[in-house]
Formats: sequence, C-alpha cells, structure tokens
Amino acid sequence: MTSTRRDFLKKSAATGALVSAPLIWTPDTAFGRNLNSKPTVASIGVGGSRGRYNQGGHIARKASKLGKTIAVCDVDSVHTAEFNKDFGGKLNEYTDYRVLLEKEKPDVVTIGTPDHWHVPIAIAALRAGCDVYCEKPLTLTIQEGIDVRNVVKETGRVFQVGTQQRSENENRFLKAVAIVQSGRLGKNVNAYVAIGGAPSEGPFESTAVPEGLDWDFWVGPAPKADYSEERRKQFRWWFEYSGGKMTDWGAHHIDIAQWALGYDKSGPVEVVGKGTFPPIVPDDFNWDAFLNGDAKLPSGFNTAVTFDIDLKFKNGSVLNVNDVYKRPDSNIEFGNGILFEGENGRIFVNRGKLEGKLIDELSEADHEEINALVAELYKGKTPGNHMQNFFDCLEDRQQPISDVSTHHRTMTSCHLCNISVMLGRDLKWDPKAEKFVGDDQAQALTSRRSRDSYLVASGT
Repeated sequence: MTSTRRDFLKKSAATGALVSAPLIWTPDTAFGRNLNSKPTVASIGVGGSRGRYNQGGHIARKASKLGKTIAVCDVDSVHTAEFNKDFGGKLNEYTDYRVLLEKEKPDVVTIGTPDHWHVPIAIAALRAGCDVYCEKPLTLTIQEGIDVRNVVKETGRVFQVGTQQRSENENRFLKAVAIVQSGRLGKNVNAYVAIGGAPSEGPFESTAVPEGLDWDFWVGPAPKADYSEERRKQFRWWFEYSGGKMTDWGAHHIDIAQWALGYDKSGPVEVVGKGTFPPIVPDDFNWDAFLNGDAKLPSGFNTAVTFDIDLKFKNGSVLNVNDVYKRPDSNIEFGNGILFEGENGRIFVNRGKLEGKLIDELSEADHEEINALVAELYKGKTPGNHMQNFFDCLEDRQQPISDVSTHHRTMTSCHLCNISVMLGRDLKWDPKAEKFVGDDQAQALTSRRSRDSYLVASGT
C-alpha cells in the first residue's frame, strides 16, 4: 500500500511535532540557551569509507567547529562509528533520525543523506524545533519544495541549503551576479549553463547487503529495490533518489544564473528542449508509473545523459541548460560554467575563473561599486564561508544566503528540465500558481507516492 509523498511529508511533520514543539527565540534565549554557549548539533547522514559520497561528513565536521556536536545518525553503522572516532567515541549514535530528534532535541541538524531523504528529514527536524543545514539538491520533486518552504515559514526556523557557490569560490559567482544586475551587460541578458553529461552504465547485478547497513531504511520512501554498490554509491544517476546532473550541478549553476537574471523568487514560463537517456530506458517510457513504483526498469543508471534545454522567462530572457555548451557560429565552447551575454558584452564564470573583456576593462571605481553590490546581495554579512553564514544567521534569526524559498525556485527549474526531457516535449509553466499549464501528465510528475512503511517512525 502506498500514499502520496506529500502525505508522507505531512505525517513526518506531524511526527516531528510530537517530538518537540518549536523553540521560541528571543535575543536573550537563542536555542533556549545562553548566547555565549555553542548550539548543539546532530548530524544525519555522514558518509564514510564504504560510500564514495562523503559530503555529509564534510558539512558535519564543518558544523562541529562552530557548534557542539552531540549525536550522529546514519543507516550504516560503519559510517557512524568512523565519524564518532573524530569525537573520541563520545557521540550518541543512531540509525533512525526520528529517534535522534526525540531523544537528543538538538538545536541544529545537518543533513547529508542521499537526496530523496532530504525533505522528509528536514521537515521532521524543523517540526522538532531545529535549525537546519541541508545539502543540495534540497528536493526530489517540485511539491517537496512547496511543502518544506511552507514549514520553514510556519516554524520560523533558520534553514541553509548547501549551495556554497553563493558564499565561496573567492566571490566569483557573487561578482558575476552583481555585474549582470548592475546592467553592465545590457538590459537583455541571456545565460548559458553547461553542467556536464551523466553516465549510462547498467544493468548492474544485485549483491548482498553489507553488514551494518539498513538497506531498506536507505531506500526509505522510494520504491523497494535490491541492493547493488552502484545504486548506493552513485545514487545521483537514479531518478528514484535524485535527478542526475540536472539536480547535481544544475542546483549550483542554474541557481546562480536564475539569481543573476532576477528570477530567484519566481521562475520560467516555458521549457523547450530535448535530451537522451541510457539504453535501458525505452522510448515513450511511463515515468509516472516508474517513479511511483508501478513500473520497472533494469537496474541501471536512468537519468538524462545529454540535454539541450531553454528555460524562457517572462521578460524574454533565456537560460540555456546543456551538458556541454557549444555555439556552432563561434568558438565558444565549455563543459562546466555559466556564460552571461547581453548587448554590451559577455562574461564567463565557474569555480576557477571569472573572465571576459568587460572584466578586464573594469576600473577601480567599477570594482568598488561591484563589491558594494556583492555586500548588498549577501545581506550585509561577510561572504567566504557558507557554514559560517548559517551560524551567523542562527544569532540574528535571519534567513541565510541560500534560503529555502530561492533554492526551491532553482530546484523547480531543474525539475522542469527533467520533466520536459522525460516527456519529450515543450512545456508551459505558471510560476505564480506553480503548476503546468494545460498538461496533466506533466503535473503528475511534480509529486510522488511514498512507501507506507516509512510513514510511521520505527524503533519508537
């Protein structure tokens, strides 16, 4: 028996509400403690030597330098033990995040699980009175973004998403956004994003579940599946758990591009493009049935391998998303980064460089003006450390630089790209209503069902 994933999130939220009522913050009692003390931190999903993906452990250790880590939770006991060694084995260890929230009542939670667990855990943590730092991409579906945005607003908790390009990389992305918004490129600016393609290997053989891993809990709300190393260690290439390169690097570069174009609080009105899938995906595949557990694919990578998609905005701007960007009428070609182009010129930015003729010609006064715009974009705080920005906001109770609302709009654009490629057609989107226009099949792909066994807390 299954329920809608939205029902799952609501029930998860209700479970969290029973765990602990939201804390009320005042200047003298932040976190229900003395302001001179560090907030307590619990880290959920920390990775380890058995899993290639270890970003959860990375952010957890960063948070431990600014707060007081008291507990760790992971469905793999090897991961919790490895992480706990860094703390002299003094942390309380958990497999079930709901039990952790109930028993520990931490001030702060970091979430570094596979993507399909981000929102269920985040909502439970918010409802338990926690402030949250969650890795990107935050959402698996558009509806998840709407749900978690509503809970953040309702609870008043501080929530940072791990899109560190908004804080780090020597301010290159912040400066690019400031330059575009300053009008230096002109009034009609388009963005061209390249995020690389995805692998197409598979099918893979099922193998025995490693000792210490609760595989059924790892799969959680997603459709039941047999274990394989590839499914776990490379979950980004499976639509059951993530969204491929579109939600991996797209969560970074589409975010910056949409922010620069002035649509970080709205979104596109049309999606036009095409893409290809691995060989295991047949033509005209029923994605809705598959994502809801009613259809099967061979056990292999199934996210889009190549793509060329235009997100069109109300003002006429276009954000092109490509695996490798190449313009046939010029020598412009790149595999990762963002090109902004207007009637007055173009600039290119990625994590290693910010370049273009316009950049070379900036005067000292221009640099001062751009730095002032960067400070304004960063809400008056000092950029450079994404986790520090989160902890700074814990004190003044402002939403951080990568807040849920704007990240939800970024992820909506990422999901729109994937849905368009899945259906093989252009789509119209109403960013105000947050619904597809005249397309019930596309609308059905904005949410998913969840396995009922994960609607009720286990071990309690």
